[in-house]
Amino acid sequence: MSALSSIAAPIDALSKAVTAASTKELAKRGQIKETAQKFEASFLSVMMQTMFEGVKTSEPFGGGQGEEMFKSLLTESMAKEVTKAGGVGLANTVQREMLKLQGLK
Repeated sequence: MSALSSIAAPIDALSKAVTAASTKELAKRGQIKETAQKFEASFLSVMMQTMFEGVKTSEPFGGGQGEEMFKSLLTESMAKEVTKAGGVGLANTVQREMLKLQGLK
């Protein structure tokens, strides 16, 4: 039995090292996915701000400095929701390229 225990210790150590490496890789993949989604939301926000520049609202319920101040917050929230719902595919492409750069597949 002592021969088995001398073999089991290195196997356990190797198993723990592989598990730790897998956990680190999963964490890295999660960070990359989050970064790609933030990039897509930022891109969509800028695109929507440009799109809404020409939209005018009626005076009793819109217009003025208040609307201008909060319009950017509205477009940012809309962009985040679009990204959360699947986006336009930009996040997937960015994520794939970031994984390639990190040597992950």
